Amino acid sequence: MRRLIAYLVRFAVILFGYLVASLAASAFLNILFLAHLGYMPEHPEPVATASLYFSIPFVALFVAYFAFMPAAVAILIAEVLNRRDWLFYALAGAVVAGVFLGFVHQTGDANFDVTDTNAILAVIGCGMVGGIFYWLTAGRWAGSWRREPVLDPKP
Repeated sequence: MRRLIAYLVRFAVILFGYLVASLAASAFLNILFLAHLGYMPEHPEPVATASLYFSIPFVALFVAYFAFMPAAVAILIAEVLNRRDWLFYALAGAVVAGVFLGFVHQTGDANFDVTDTNAILAVIGCGMVGGIFYWLTAGRWAGSWRREPVLDPKP
């Protein structure tokens, strides 16, 4: 019964980490594009600042949707191999973003394809930020469900 509870708790932590990673990648993407459009923190515009409250969770839905399958594979690999270093998750996030870019290129829809170099680098950077935030919330304990519990010493 303890094993089942450990699996369920780890699954909940993984889902929470994926949610945080999607929000972080979305926030990074929003901030990058606002900076590209000329928004500077020294001159805050209330419209741009207030729009982030809606756009970050909204874009996070798309980030979570398109990155789900490659991220699930990366998370499964990390759990099986007990990978707990931040660099693995940052590189896995970059690979997940690369898989997404390959997917949108293969769809054949010219309006959906990402061809600008700056946009490609922004998406890969968002994947890396998402991977690091996943590591912060869930990746540092990868594979913890596989360890045997330490028994108390007998007196």
